[in-house]
Amino acid sequence: MNYNVRGENIEVTPALREYVEKKIGKLERYFEDSVEANVNVNLKFYSDQESKIEVTIPMTNLVLRAEEYNEDMYAAIDLVTNKLERQIRKHKTKVNRKLREQGSPKFMFAAGTEEAEGAQTQTAVQEEEDQIQVVRTKRFNLKPMDSEEAILQMNMLGHNFFVFTNAETNTTNVVYQRKDGKYAIIEPTE
Repeated sequence: MNYNVRGENIEVTPALREYVEKKIGKLERYFEDSVEANVNVNLKFYSDQESKIEVTIPMTNLVLRAEEYNEDMYAAIDLVTNKLERQIRKHKTKVNRKLREQGSPKFMFAAGTEEAEGAQTQTAVQEEEDQIQVVRTKRFNLKPMDSEEAILQMNMLGHNFFVFTNAETNTTNVVYQRKDGKYAIIEPTE
C-alpha cells in the first residue's frame, strides 16, 4: 500500500506517520495478494482539542472509507483501523456467500491468518451479516425542487437525509446533514 498522510492544523511527525502505516498496514493480512492501493489519510486537529482521522482506500472492486473523532490522535487511528477491519470482514463474508451460492470453490480472501482465528472471525462476521435486513420499503414521487427546499422538507420530516429531483439538473439527488451540522448533497455523475 502507498500512503498519503496529510495533516490539517497538525504536523505529521515521523512517529505519527509510522503509527498510521503500521496500524493500517495490518489490514493487508486480509488479502491473498499484496494490495496495490493508495491509502489517503487526513489527520485534523480542531481548536476544541478534538482530533479527526479520515481514511480512504480505493481498490478495484471495493472502496474502504472510515472516519473517527477522538481527543487522542493515536486512539482515533486505532478506532478507524477497527472500522476498516469490520468493513473488510463484511465484504469478505458477502463475497464468500455469493460464491457458495453459485457453487464456486471457496474464495480465499484472507491470507496469513491462523485457521482458528479465521473460524472465530467468520462466525462473528456471519452473525453481523445475518443482522442486516431490509425491514421496510418506501415508494414516493420525487418532486422537482432546489436544494434549499429539500433541506427544509428533510428538517420538517425529522429525517437525516432526503431524496429529491434537482429542479436545475433534473437528476435524483440526496441531501443529508453531516456530523458537523452542515448539509451535503449527493448527486450522480454524468
